[in-house]
Amino acid sequence: MSEIIDLGERERSLKSLGVVSYLLHTIVAVAAVLPGVQAGVALLLVAIILDLVKKDDAAGTWQASHFSWRIRSVLWAGGLYLLTLPLWLLFLVPGMIAWTLISIWLLYRIIRGWMNLSANRPI
Repeated sequence: MSEIIDLGERERSLKSLGVVSYLLHTIVAVAAVLPGVQAGVALLLVAIILDLVKKDDAAGTWQASHFSWRIRSVLWAGGLYLLTLPLWLLFLVPGMIAWTLISIWLLYRIIRGWMNLSANRPI
């Protein structure tokens, strides 16, 4: 039998924001390996801005770790995408392989975080 947890309005709002942020991260990770998809960079910026602006609201809650997790994920993935951008531009196949590997890593972090968020657990 599963236990129903009343999170309170603040925590429900933070959890909803977390779902939106994880969804944006998912779109970015998938879009990074699809040729011609330009929404990736814009959504990456939206996701990190949302997390940075709302991070302090989560201080002291179990959700604070999710904000840090998502921010670190975006910073690492963004840095790795930028670092491997010349491979993509100069040598299509190695760039595609690099971005696919980065996206797989980012998807792992998204899935792991989203599963914990859904279970009301810190990451």
